[in-house]
Amino acid sequence: MTPRVDLQKFLARAGPVVVVVLAIFTLWYIAAVLLNAPAQRDAYARAKVVDYSTGQLIADTTSQRRPVLPAPHQVVEEIYKTTVLKKVTSKRSLIHHSWVTLSSTMLGFLLGTALGTLLAVAIVHNRTLDKSMMPWVIASQTIPILAIAPLIIVVLNAIGIQGLLPKAFISMYLSFFPVTVGMVKGLRSPEIIHLDLMRTYSASPWDVFWKLRWPSSVPYLFTSMKVAIAISLVGAIVSELPTGAVAGLGARLLAGSYYGQTIQIWSALVMAALLAAILVTLVGVANKAVLRRMGMAST
Repeated sequence: MTPRVDLQKFLARAGPVVVVVLAIFTLWYIAAVLLNAPAQRDAYARAKVVDYSTGQLIADTTSQRRPVLPAPHQVVEEIYKTTVLKKVTSKRSLIHHSWVTLSSTMLGFLLGTALGTLLAVAIVHNRTLDKSMMPWVIASQTIPILAIAPLIIVVLNAIGIQGLLPKAFISMYLSFFPVTVGMVKGLRSPEIIHLDLMRTYSASPWDVFWKLRWPSSVPYLFTSMKVAIAISLVGAIVSELPTGAVAGLGARLLAGSYYGQTIQIWSALVMAALLAAILVTLVGVANKAVLRRMGMAST
């Protein structure tokens, strides 16, 4: 394959992404100017500055210390200052806060994946559980996590469970649902003809599970895990809000809201988005590796 063909393929894949990113940044800058302009005009009026150009107004609205909406370059500068220029052990380091949130995210994700898989296996192999448990699994997700998170934390603290586990349980509460639904569909994905073929071989339910249902469900498992790990991160951040946590991206958001540091808030939000993108990408890489190992084509 020639380098020119490789370049064309790269541009075909990266081109749309670049266009979307540029569009987002353009709209972001426009919104920042429009939202910050009233405060900047008030500042000009207080300073009795009458003769100012449009360019000066735009430059000042995108360089305010406490803007309504920070400009992209302000967020990038804040992320650079709190990652590269700060020690990892510093309480002002976004890497430190990200690691705290990531710890509860991963523990909650693992617990949620295990719970969701076990529930799916039980639901598929027991009609009573299918009729009785599945509606409750769905109903559990109708409760707002902001309402139930403080209750979970208070109850767990009352029985002596503190630290990482309460936050992980909240992440697990959110992440088990997509895994359960995805695995139920995956375990039921084998066609009737394949199940009948296993019966003609006098295969036991255990053999049917490990040799047919489980391999068929693996693509569904990884697809649901992509959703689960992203929502697990959301649960970890939300769990840090009512606990008065001093570390974590949620604590960073809370501190920024207390002191009106919008740039700090947005830098934590962008860091959370980047962390979610990395986690979903890692699950995707694991998906391709496992499917390749199983001799299955990954999409």
